Amino acid sequence: MDRLTSMRVFAKVVEQGSFAGAGLALDMSNAVVTRHVADLETHLATRLLNRTTRKMSLTETGQAYLQRVLQILQEVEDAEALVSSQVAAPGGTLRIYSQIGFGRYQLAHLLPVYAQRYPEVILDVTLSDQGTDLVEEGFDVGLFTGLQKFDSSMVARQLGISEILLCASPAYVKRHGAPATPKDISTHACLNFSNVEQLRHHWPVVGPKGVANIPVESRMLSNNGDLLRQCAAAGMGLVISPSFSLSEDLETRRLIRLLPKHHLGQISVMMVYPSRRLLSAKMKSFVEFMMEHFPQPQIDPWAIAEVA
Repeated sequence: MDRLTSMRVFAKVVEQGSFAGAGLALDMSNAVVTRHVADLETHLATRLLNRTTRKMSLTETGQAYLQRVLQILQEVEDAEALVSSQVAAPGGTLRIYSQIGFGRYQLAHLLPVYAQRYPEVILDVTLSDQGTDLVEEGFDVGLFTGLQKFDSSMVARQLGISEILLCASPAYVKRHGAPATPKDISTHACLNFSNVEQLRHHWPVVGPKGVANIPVESRMLSNNGDLLRQCAAAGMGLVISPSFSLSEDLETRRLIRLLPKHHLGQISVMMVYPSRRLLSAKMKSFVEFMMEHFPQPQIDPWAIAEVA
């Protein structure tokens, strides 16, 4: 007797609710299905199923045995999948969710490198600040920032901690001057996030002497960081933004960093994916690629020394 096959047949009979249904699902004759279950019961010296011409049900022993059988079959599938994932080259469609700022200013540089390394993987990328349920929406992996929520049952790996920096355009600084101390921020026009309640009226400025909650006057409010940075670059006022979204603006000096010994908090950048024991080849390749590019998750890999 092939005991493993008999276990599969037994589990399928229970799943389908009949011997005939299991036979159709497994492409076996009713007689073969019946023999497998009978052989299993003979080997175990116990009845697993109570069956009449109209009804079939598990015995108490059969119920306990089924639970162990399902575990064993899952272990076998996992082992086979492990071998397959190690042998198979990454391919297929990889669905990625990302917070907008990280996607635009970091993934935009990383994905071409990944795509060149793994040409058989098709990238399907969605950017949003709203957060998402990865499983429900069918994503393979998500890149979340600290203000976004995700299912705590997921695997979460920190890529880095991004400092929130204070910036303004050179033209604004030329007209209005740069704040010399955190208190000076209160005298400037501020471009603020409308969707972060704790920042609406005070900015928590962290420096060598601790945290100071600075009252601010919002010249403009928006739920979109890109819009706020563009308006700041046009000279409207001071803006705060995570370091991962500022590299292009600071390199081109569209914006300059103010109060370089201070920041306005920190947010984590997390790579999140469903808690599975085994990863597909495409998932494994992406996770390893990202960890390769962010080997020190406890620091700010986007730290910028640019000052006014």
